[in-house]
Amino acid sequence: MTTDGTGPGRGGCGATSYLCQVLRRQVIAMLGGGQLGRMFIENALRYDAIVHVLDPDPQAPCARLAHRFVQGRFDDHDTVLAFAKDADVVGIEIEHVSLSALEELAAMGKVVVPDPAALRTIQDKGTQKDFYAAQGIATAAYQLVSSKAELAERITGYPVFVKARRGGYDGKGVTALKGPDELKSLFEGPYVLESCADIAKELAVVGVRDRQGNSAFYPLVEMVFDDALNLVDHLLAPASVPFEVEEQAMDLARKVIDGLGSAGIFAVELFLLRNGRVLVNETAPRVHNSGHFSMEACGSSQFDQLLRVLLGLPLGSTTMSGFAAMVNLIGQESEGIPKVEGLDVLLSQPDVFLHLYGKRKTRPGRKMGHVNFLAQDMDTLHERIKIVKEAVRIVPEPGLVDHS
Repeated sequence: MTTDGTGPGRGGCGATSYLCQVLRRQVIAMLGGGQLGRMFIENALRYDAIVHVLDPDPQAPCARLAHRFVQGRFDDHDTVLAFAKDADVVGIEIEHVSLSALEELAAMGKVVVPDPAALRTIQDKGTQKDFYAAQGIATAAYQLVSSKAELAERITGYPVFVKARRGGYDGKGVTALKGPDELKSLFEGPYVLESCADIAKELAVVGVRDRQGNSAFYPLVEMVFDDALNLVDHLLAPASVPFEVEEQAMDLARKVIDGLGSAGIFAVELFLLRNGRVLVNETAPRVHNSGHFSMEACGSSQFDQLLRVLLGLPLGSTTMSGFAAMVNLIGQESEGIPKVEGLDVLLSQPDVFLHLYGKRKTRPGRKMGHVNFLAQDMDTLHERIKIVKEAVRIVPEPGLVDHS
């Protein structure tokens, strides 16, 4: 038995161990340093994996956790290339990155996840909708519109949904227009124009595909939205839907991920219509809010799965027993240094898991953290969600000023 910490006798591994070779040799370059990247690194540290992060915000949630943090734009070709050229593997925690740089990095022999071609399909919501149509994947009726003037001509009745083709996230870039007067204040195009579907529930499936083409899927979840912020308020896993609906949803998610043909982790957001039909809304090519429940509810979380894909390791288990819920903690009132109220109430609950994102400032509508719950029945989850929503708030700390 060796005693230098490198041999199997200390829980390490011998020189021929594939796992240790993978972990010691590969540097992961992550584009984006927000809360998703932070939770990715928190998991990656369990493996002693090396993660470098690029983000324009010097106070990004990843800044204090990454092995190397570089302040810079992840949508700038030269910046991304300079940042990732010495890494082995390149991943993303946000989709709005430089495609040309990723294509060049792939040509250099770097492993890029997801594949730039798949990312090109998803980055533009218009191209994404065309992909669904070409693949025979059910989605809401849509039109691609270039300008406000054309939009005014195309709309034949209200309400309608208008999406920015590029750049939207966390509810931004999506607007429900209730009348023609609202066109004046609409963000600039081009747009995806969608008719309003008769939605009963909003659902999601997170799926993962490794570099050999193997795939796994987490249970279908129900997302409950805050209508004012257009953000997920909380979600329930698994979704309480008939078996036929679950089959439709899982089949659509498989078609999306198989059609993209790329390694990576993908969140497929869905609409359940009142007539029982399921439609694909949109797909995110990354870890996602709808998969946060997996951190405690499943054998391998979405962040763990992404690490496994990036390092070429086998996929983990996506199965869960019992029920889980996730509640987003959203900033309230005004901007300032964050303070969490109601922690005593929250942490007195059994099987509760708090995740704060390390953001230096809170502001209204900003995701500051989330809470996961586990239970053996859905009624218990609903009770705990109610307790959290009544007791827990993230507000500015009175009298404190961030001088950094």
